[in-house]
Amino acid sequence: MALKEFTKKEAANSYELVVTVDGETFEKAINKVYKKQVKSINIPGFRKGKAPRHIIEKMYGTEVFYDDAMQDCYPDALYEAAKEQNLEIVAVEKLEAVEAGKEGFTFKTDIIVKPTLEVEGYKGFEIEKKSTEVTEELIDEEIDKVRDRNSRMVTVEGRAAQNGDTAVIDFEGFVDGVAFEGGKAEKYSLSLGSGNFIPGFEEQVVGHEAGEEFSINVNFPEDYQAEELKGKEAEFKIKLHELKEKELPEVDDEFVKDVSEKETVAEYRDELKETIAARLKDEAEKDVDNQISEKLIELAQGDIPEQMYDNQANDMVRDFEMRLRSQGMDPKMYMQYMGMDMAALKNMYMDEAEKRVKLRLVLEAIAKQENLEVTEADLEDEYSKMAETYKVEVEQAKASVPADSLSEDIKVQKALDLVKNSAVIK
Repeated sequence: MALKEFTKKEAANSYELVVTVDGETFEKAINKVYKKQVKSINIPGFRKGKAPRHIIEKMYGTEVFYDDAMQDCYPDALYEAAKEQNLEIVAVEKLEAVEAGKEGFTFKTDIIVKPTLEVEGYKGFEIEKKSTEVTEELIDEEIDKVRDRNSRMVTVEGRAAQNGDTAVIDFEGFVDGVAFEGGKAEKYSLSLGSGNFIPGFEEQVVGHEAGEEFSINVNFPEDYQAEELKGKEAEFKIKLHELKEKELPEVDDEFVKDVSEKETVAEYRDELKETIAARLKDEAEKDVDNQISEKLIELAQGDIPEQMYDNQANDMVRDFEMRLRSQGMDPKMYMQYMGMDMAALKNMYMDEAEKRVKLRLVLEAIAKQENLEVTEADLEDEYSKMAETYKVEVEQAKASVPADSLSEDIKVQKALDLVKNSAVIK
């Protein structure tokens, strides 16, 4: 394979390549295609799948296998041509064969390549670190969460519904006097003030008492998911069966024994103090990392191909699908249940995809400018960590992740460590 022509186009990061694939490589690809396709080819006088290649070419033309053979050659040929010019392909915009024969074939392609950024001002960031002080209020908040998890619902009598209550109701909705699908339920438990229902619905239940029957009027939002109800005014007839409220346990030694291995409230508060301190420390360190990442992203100046953001979002969608499958869920069924499609999911990831791409490009630029190197010891250490994390042998980890790819990841991490170590953390 050889790069015949190399032309920089006017658009940023865009090139036109003319690449020639030699006859020997093309012949191997043709033979590969023949062996794959001959199984389904019927030629009179031969058993199915046993016709010689020259017979098939004589009957259908010498170029019968050319298209598929060229498709087989394109990836490696493109990779080699780009590598020759130290380019990394992000997207292929156009690819067409120019000529083909026994001596090989030539094709023309327009490609978008990964940019190389020049980055300045990445050392000495000033970072405001979050407080890690454990106050009595934070301990009280943690105890309140535990109380809430151990609460029980009790029936309320002698007062009207208020926010925070759970109202057990029957309801039926009408638009223009006609009941609509999905607008009816019995003995439904509605948490008042949660905002889970149509705006205005929960607010109009507040103030009524158990046993009452009443009607309320609401407007469906313009962006409501059911097309036929968008922006429509609706009447709901409601019967309020019962009101319930949370009853929180008292904070005493008996409560402490039920929710922990401690004996007294004082011991429990000391334990929570240690737990909260560890959490705050972890949160503060993550916040420092996030601040540094945000500042680095701001340094990503230059022409970055939109295709890179698109590719990253596609990767994130694939990762999401793999996580669903690993949990035994079908991605299509999940998306239907959530009322989304893959296009909407991808769009949801686009902002984060853009940040990831910019951060990676900046860190790669820093690694190059700082001449950061990866040693064999670095690689061995990283493979060992991977093996330990995924509970596999080191050799298996090496087989799953190429050394070149892992080396780039290590350089990026070294660049991030360099920036973090130079930061002024207050």
